[in-house]
Amino acid sequence: MSGDKELADLRAQRMKELQGMQQQQQKQEEMQQQQQQAINSVLNQVLDQQARARLNTISIAKPERGRQLESVILQMATTGQLAGRLSEADLVALVERINAQTQKTTSVKFDRRRAAVDDDDDW
Repeated sequence: MSGDKELADLRAQRMKELQGMQQQQQKQEEMQQQQQQAINSVLNQVLDQQARARLNTISIAKPERGRQLESVILQMATTGQLAGRLSEADLVALVERINAQTQKTTSVKFDRRRAAVDDDDDW
């Protein structure tokens, strides 16, 4: 019978741990939702309707690029770099500026001597 009591105690302890983990997870989700709501409210204040729609489209197509744009806009808003609301044209210019900064250049090197030697081996 003592084994049954120990087993019941272990089960009760494990249930408490699981409930604690669930509560902690719920708190984290609530905090993330609150942060997202705060971000959305700031974006709604600094972007006009068309620019907000464009940002949403970018976020759907390329989530990483959308998060990057959101962080740049939030940083600009918090540091006072925005004079007023950003229009769609302003947002497009910002996207182009960010693309120019992060764009990777690809170059292909072709070694003609090695290719020529390889071609002679085929004959």
